[in-house]
Amino acid sequence: MSNATQPAVAVAERHVVFRTRGHAHGPVVRMASPSDVGEMIKPFVFLDLIDTQAPLGQPAFGWHPHSGIATLTLAIDGRGTYAESTGHAGTMEAGDIEWMSAGRGVWHTGTVVPPVKAFQLWVALPPGRELAPAFSQHLSIDDIPSDGPARVLLGRSGDAVSPIDAPPGINYFVVTLKAGERWTCQPQQGARVGWTAVMDGSLLTPDPVGQGELAVFDPSDAAIEFDAVTDVRFVVGTAIPHPHDLHLGNYSVHTSAAALVEGEREIVRIGHELRAKGALR
Repeated sequence: MSNATQPAVAVAERHVVFRTRGHAHGPVVRMASPSDVGEMIKPFVFLDLIDTQAPLGQPAFGWHPHSGIATLTLAIDGRGTYAESTGHAGTMEAGDIEWMSAGRGVWHTGTVVPPVKAFQLWVALPPGRELAPAFSQHLSIDDIPSDGPARVLLGRSGDAVSPIDAPPGINYFVVTLKAGERWTCQPQQGARVGWTAVMDGSLLTPDPVGQGELAVFDPSDAAIEFDAVTDVRFVVGTAIPHPHDLHLGNYSVHTSAAALVEGEREIVRIGHELRAKGALR
């Protein structure tokens, strides 16, 4: 994937075919879920925008399970902590990311110290990964490669390649532009899924996309141009389409009913272990 702050040649315009501001639940805005927008942009199946100034209870996000998906948590501002049933735990500072591949099953929890701005993304895993052992990777801001104004969270942009062990064909960036600047995203061949979500500020794609809005582009692997109307921070996802139906549980997304049953069986088993240790009530 190649991106540049100033495109050398004219590119075909991509247009927004769907937009949403999601549904607010306190400081969390659910912008996409597997049963709605996630079906349009899979393998990206879920996106939460977290924007809080007020203190939250401790823990902010209590123990809960997942299977069949991976989560990518991006702390744009603020800091927090996370812990997982695998024993992996740590601290998130502004600019850090944490990738948790739930595979066949995992539980996790976290806290935040307001004010916090963050995105949490779910990615549907392919059959070869959806029942694999869970694992996590934490990257500090200094460990995330950049290509111009874009930090490469998943996949690649130009010569910048994310060290996250994500499924192939998935690319995810966080971009910061000053008013009047331009950035062009050139998806890889076959990456016909494309979307953006704006944390703050506004931009033109050439269609306008404002703060707190998620916009889905027409299916194509043509370039997407972003022009900053104001200073703006936003995320962009492009991917080769996920070819599987989504089989949904309360906390799980799988490619088949059989895989869903196996994943949910494992998260019940882990839940019993956590209760025996006193982590759950």
